[in-house]
Amino acid sequence: MSFLSVRINFLAWIGLLITVGCTHRKGMETHPLSASDGHEVDGEVPNIDAGRGALLLTRFHSFDEFKKVVDIEYFNQDRENSLFRKPGVKLTFHNNEKIINSQLTAGVNEVDFINAAQGGFYLKLGLLLASPYAVWNRKDLNRIYLLSRRRDALFGDGDIAFYDLAARMMFNIEEADKKNHPEDISDEGYLNTFLHVTTQAFITSMFSEKLGDFIGDVHERRYIPELISGNFSKKQLEDVYNGATDNYLDLLNNEYGQQVGKELKRKFKISRNTNWTPELLADYLNELENYYGWSFQIGLKPFRPTDELIVRFAIKLNAVMQNEPQNSIG
Repeated sequence: MSFLSVRINFLAWIGLLITVGCTHRKGMETHPLSASDGHEVDGEVPNIDAGRGALLLTRFHSFDEFKKVVDIEYFNQDRENSLFRKPGVKLTFHNNEKIINSQLTAGVNEVDFINAAQGGFYLKLGLLLASPYAVWNRKDLNRIYLLSRRRDALFGDGDIAFYDLAARMMFNIEEADKKNHPEDISDEGYLNTFLHVTTQAFITSMFSEKLGDFIGDVHERRYIPELISGNFSKKQLEDVYNGATDNYLDLLNNEYGQQVGKELKRKFKISRNTNWTPELLADYLNELENYYGWSFQIGLKPFRPTDELIVRFAIKLNAVMQNEPQNSIG
């Protein structure tokens, strides 16, 4: 069967919406994982308490406040001097230790995959020409879909997905730290950040940073195409939780997740053929919690290999990675 006839609506849902075992302690002065892709920052940095590593949307109250710590550069809008360079935006975040860059360029989005899935041969051919990377990597994209969504029909009632890992991490935050910033204990706060960073870390560790970038970019392009041009409406600028601020912050957190994922890939020697034991999965998630504890100066209760969530997700990881994914996931 031709790959053009395979159902490719599997990207319509990708929103990805991203000491081991010890409770984290406040006052950590060093990053528990080395962020090898960053560079040292000189000079003073505007101090918005949004996180030492990954960022929390709830710590920003406006787009103008966001721009105090994130440089936003739009490039190649007229395409006069660079025929083959796509228009895009570059984000540069200066925190107290590193510089984090994220770049989003024009390209396909989730709607293109929905249309191709529902359309005929020429729409599918158009998607192949516009994004051959997605078609060639459709099996791994299906695998990520299975891990990022609850699939009770395949894995039993109470199936575990990336969202559940992020939600458990937020639940694991020490009670005293939950009271310090109660607004952070929300979908827009820790949960959103934990989901983006955790999901991207797993994708990078098991697959590649490039695949993580592709998934994140396809999602962000869908809802606010103005992210690339900066021509936002008043509502998009004023709505911190659903507008430009939220989407740009997600792109930066995706980068943090990829950095952590590369470090954990090296630390635990992870590949696409790794056998995920409950012990390995608990260690992996506890390292992520160490990172969150450092970023936000909070304590989190550790995962244990005997936790039902750990046991079930380890089984799911192995089943997804060791078997041929179905082409008709939708």
